[in-house]
Amino acid sequence: MSKVVTPTVMRQARRIVVKVGSSLVTNDGRGLDEEAIGEWCRQLASLVHERREVVMVSSGAIAEGMKRLGWRTRPHEVHELQAAAAVGQMGLAQMYETKLRAQGLGSAQVLLTHADLADRERYLNARSTLLTLLKLGIVPVINENDTVVNDEIKFGDNDTLGALVANLVEADLLVILTDQKGLYTADPRKDPGAQFVHEAKAGDPALELMAGGAGSSLGRGGMITKILAARRAAGSGASTVIAWGREPDVLRRLIGGEAIGTLLVAQTQKTQARKQWIADHLQMRGSVTVDAGAVTKLRDEGKSLLPIGMVSVTGEFSRGDVIAVREMSGIEIARGLANYSSFEARLICRKPSHALEGLLGYVAEPEMLHRDNLVITR
Repeated sequence: MSKVVTPTVMRQARRIVVKVGSSLVTNDGRGLDEEAIGEWCRQLASLVHERREVVMVSSGAIAEGMKRLGWRTRPHEVHELQAAAAVGQMGLAQMYETKLRAQGLGSAQVLLTHADLADRERYLNARSTLLTLLKLGIVPVINENDTVVNDEIKFGDNDTLGALVANLVEADLLVILTDQKGLYTADPRKDPGAQFVHEAKAGDPALELMAGGAGSSLGRGGMITKILAARRAAGSGASTVIAWGREPDVLRRLIGGEAIGTLLVAQTQKTQARKQWIADHLQMRGSVTVDAGAVTKLRDEGKSLLPIGMVSVTGEFSRGDVIAVREMSGIEIARGLANYSSFEARLICRKPSHALEGLLGYVAEPEMLHRDNLVITR
């Protein structure tokens, strides 16, 4: 792995998404860190004045709500988590609005759920709103809408949200500010031989092996969620930097090309917006398992998925839903828009396309998944 961070990746970034974690925003749970938030806002303003566009994805609502409610430990009951998020979000939004206004910038609060990004119309609406705000010179401050969504509180993390937002606005760079200086080859607290990773390729499977471990008691992430977020952001051509959020002038120095933190460089060009929307689905209604021949056709030859290559169908889905394609081992290799429902898909498994009308009484498309609506994920 290279020890020389590529400065041009940061210097050339015009649209930047910055994500900060709960432990940083709330000073390890002691309440919103006014000084730290003010400092990040000062640096964001500096970037905007350079005619760059910036989006802030900020954790901290639940942690701030816990502090305001006098709770010392994170609750487990969903209704209590939602209450903490509702209480904390008030203070979080107010703090960012105050600090950004002090720098001469307007701000906007945007609360998103994964469902907002899974529905095509809501996805496009969110994208249009964010791009309009950026055009107006407003800094969007984004968080998950934990108050109304159950599974996002239990399973979601804002590292993933940061990557989804980077894809949504077609950002050039995702900056994840955390309480760690970056990625090591092993846990430096346990392995004295652990080496710091200055630069690597986003999506390299070796990175996931390095990034084990759970998050803090306040947040829901950990280094592994940051590595996976970088892989997701790379799908739309955005590189990712993981850096210590309390590093002096961290954002200004990063954008200047200084070697701070771990840079994970995207290896792909920006994908078509429609295909990126397909790739960004976190929850899918079902999947189809395919044989080795179909894997080769999809992955190596860029072909559509025909029913004859399908071995089995899992889940219940409708025509137009995004579904996964899995090889026989169960590993997902692709995802796409289904041309047939799960009921119909089970009838046409292992059947040639010319037999579909006899089986179904009609033919919508000869393919189960057309290559124009198909994204290879692995």
